[in-house]
Amino acid sequence: MGLTASLTNAVSGLRVNQDSLDILSRNIANSGTPGYHRQSLNIVDYNSQDSSYARSVGTHRAFNSSLQAYYNRQVSDTANSGIQAGYLDRLQGFMGKPGTAGSLDTVFGDLQNALQGIATSPDDYNSRAQAVASAQSMVETLNRLSTTIQGMRQETEGQIASNVHNLNGMLNSLAEVNNRMLDLGMTETSRAALLDQRDRLIGSVAEMIDVRADYRPDGTVALMTRSGVGLIDNGVSTFKFESAGNLSPNSVFDVDPAKTKVGKMTLTTPSGLTIDLVTQGVLQGGELGGLVTLRDKTLVEAQDQLDEIAAGLAQAFSTNKTNGVAATDGAGAEGLDVDISNMAPGNDVLLTYAENGVEKRVRIVNTSQAQDYVDASGQRVIGVDFSAGAAAVAAALDAKLPNLDISSTGANNLRILDDGAAGKTDVRTAVARSSSTSLQGSGLGFNLFVDQGNSAFTNNLDTDPPQKQGFAARISIDPVILADNRLLVQYEVGGTLGDADRADYVIDQLSKMQFVSGGNPAANTGRFQLSGNLSELISQVVGFQGSTINAAISKNDDRQLTLDTIVDQMESDYGVNVDEEMARLMELQNAYAANARVVSVVKELLDALLAST
Repeated sequence: MGLTASLTNAVSGLRVNQDSLDILSRNIANSGTPGYHRQSLNIVDYNSQDSSYARSVGTHRAFNSSLQAYYNRQVSDTANSGIQAGYLDRLQGFMGKPGTAGSLDTVFGDLQNALQGIATSPDDYNSRAQAVASAQSMVETLNRLSTTIQGMRQETEGQIASNVHNLNGMLNSLAEVNNRMLDLGMTETSRAALLDQRDRLIGSVAEMIDVRADYRPDGTVALMTRSGVGLIDNGVSTFKFESAGNLSPNSVFDVDPAKTKVGKMTLTTPSGLTIDLVTQGVLQGGELGGLVTLRDKTLVEAQDQLDEIAAGLAQAFSTNKTNGVAATDGAGAEGLDVDISNMAPGNDVLLTYAENGVEKRVRIVNTSQAQDYVDASGQRVIGVDFSAGAAAVAAALDAKLPNLDISSTGANNLRILDDGAAGKTDVRTAVARSSSTSLQGSGLGFNLFVDQGNSAFTNNLDTDPPQKQGFAARISIDPVILADNRLLVQYEVGGTLGDADRADYVIDQLSKMQFVSGGNPAANTGRFQLSGNLSELISQVVGFQGSTINAAISKNDDRQLTLDTIVDQMESDYGVNVDEEMARLMELQNAYAANARVVSVVKELLDALLAST
């Protein structure tokens, strides 16, 4: 090898060393920078007859598209579960743990104990005052929890609006990065920095909404949701959120845009197509997906459960029961006559009968809505409009229950008979349950708990929305009873204060009156169905909320652990190991010194040759 070839090799080595040192120093300087990908020099060896030398041809940036896609998906899922766990953990704090002061089960237990005090000493003013105070505490707890839940729903709307604004900014920034990546005159250093920025932006977008990224060879990226809706390709899609203002228990999502009462989130593509993200189920992850789930499902279900408790509480106190009276048609058929007078919308008749030895339970509800389903407790529910008169009610029921003979024997009377000599059916019980119409002279039931405007709660299904919806926020104590607690005992005008019948009746109602939440199970798929007496309903709500919150926190912990594992893998693949870089620095220093020595020796030889000529 000649001196010229040796000099060429040494100089090329010095250049490669210098380029390597530049990259090494950049790696070390950015070792703590989030999202920085380790870089290395691409070196090509050139060989010819006379010499061989090395040349740097750009830099290599550590990147794994499969690992990056897995990371983006896990970021989205973790953000989704994280936002839900955070809200639910706060809700658990507001709800209180079972048995603690202020929790629903504790407050209800205090009310039951206070009623027992009245039953023992109905003429004692302090016992009655304690019962009123306990009832007021129950009302305030339901009101407070309802207000808290709606406040949290309102908070989700505000956070959705903020996230949408930030998301649009990130998408526009990502589009700018795509445009700059098409600049062929960009240096390798600038290109690597842009790629780092690209991946950071995609990760930030993935926190907000579930995304899939298509990484292209030229460094640009196309972005779409998991459901296939394009976000960035030939243009940038724009998110928009229209807030609904203040949310109340009646502010619920509806697939019909004209009926929905919550904020609307849309996406407009570059072609002008507008998509309703919630109605069309586009959101499958990210913070936005979690916030929408909280606003429209999780927190709404919590409100519905409070409404069930409030409704059960009001009905247990206000319901009067009228048992059916034995009846016969004179031809061997036997059954019961049922008085359906004073049946307000939402009131019902409970019927039990046997058919071929199998017990059947039916709840006949006074409503104009056509209903016929089996509830979560196995009881059949039939909706009939009682305002049409007993004859119309009898005709409707006779068609629904063909193995019974149902007729009307008066303006307010239903006669329910078995099949007589055939002996296949047997009518057992029939109880009409109507709401009290006054504090005195209307039976043992009374409206201690009232709706807005001190109106009676009858569980009316015909209002829009149904009376039960949001009742936990509206429930209050009848101010007449607050002013005169003797009405807790005196169910007749001028009645004695020593009569415990009303207190005993309410205590029995709280123990035996059964409730089932949610109406038709087919219309409430995925929702937890409450069933039992009021105490059992409260226990089920407290238990359900506790298990839901724990499940959400556990799910978030699992996803965070998975994300941490991926981040560790990315750190291993992409990150800068300072110890390795310093070791590499020593290698480069030695190589630089060797190449410099070759140049020095060649210079000395050339000088000697020139001096000898």
